[in-house]
Amino acid sequence: MPDAEGKAKSNEKDYGIGVPMETPGFFLRGAGHLDWGMKNRLARIFNPKSGRTLMLAFDHGYIMGPTTGIERMDLRIPPLMPHVDCLMCTRGGLRTCIQPDTDKPLVLRCSTGATVLKELSNEVIGVAIEDAIRLNAAAITTQVCIGAEYEKETLDNLSRLINAGNTYGIPTLGVTAVGKEMVRDARYLGLACRVVAEVGAHFVKTYYCEPDFAEVVAGCPVPVVIAGGKKIPEADALAMAYKAIDQGASGVDMGRNIFNAEDPVSMAQAVRAIVHENEPPDKAYDLYQTLMNERQ
Repeated sequence: MPDAEGKAKSNEKDYGIGVPMETPGFFLRGAGHLDWGMKNRLARIFNPKSGRTLMLAFDHGYIMGPTTGIERMDLRIPPLMPHVDCLMCTRGGLRTCIQPDTDKPLVLRCSTGATVLKELSNEVIGVAIEDAIRLNAAAITTQVCIGAEYEKETLDNLSRLINAGNTYGIPTLGVTAVGKEMVRDARYLGLACRVVAEVGAHFVKTYYCEPDFAEVVAGCPVPVVIAGGKKIPEADALAMAYKAIDQGASGVDMGRNIFNAEDPVSMAQAVRAIVHENEPPDKAYDLYQTLMNERQ
């Protein structure tokens, strides 16, 4: 049926896979038009040489309480900091557990209003932009729950955060949260990332998926950083990070797969080798084991 075939072909999407997005005026995609302060803050989060970042997420407690592995943030996080580019946490976690002489940039969690005991998409913005400025945040962040009960409210939260950040030159990270009822496939994640970018987020955090993660990245006009997600074996976490970077991700925001590893410090170094040095996952895992044995 030629007509049906022609119609099917006309509906196929062209993501231009393999054609890099031009970035005139700056090394990050979609950021060439930004002001000096925005670019400076993004250049602290993303390494200008590799164009990528390894973020350490330890904001889990704001919805989960004392999360396994970071029951004591003051003991677990500081040894990891030399090996990551950026911290993602709450203002309470920062003020109580991180020394202010650190030179690591901060992506500040600004949403609140829900815990694992209730509907996680029912959030509000709980951190004023003035407090983010007081904490010298390099970026601010909230989650967006596309397709969830409170989709509209989370998009409103993101929009308000972007507006406040734009006033003071602070970029916004939009996090694509995925509820239990949502499928983590390229179609959904691609939709969510594109929506977040078009609302005005300066970079996006989402989940890695197979197949077609490259289409998720290509369809998003700002940098995409993948979430580490739940704890999986170290070799699998390294493989996931490599595949995401290989398909165009601009970094990894990993928490549980670093601080819950058998040797968190060695794991952070192995992930860093993938993100900034394109180390294949098998060699990164060998590095992890070597560093772990040396530390014993």
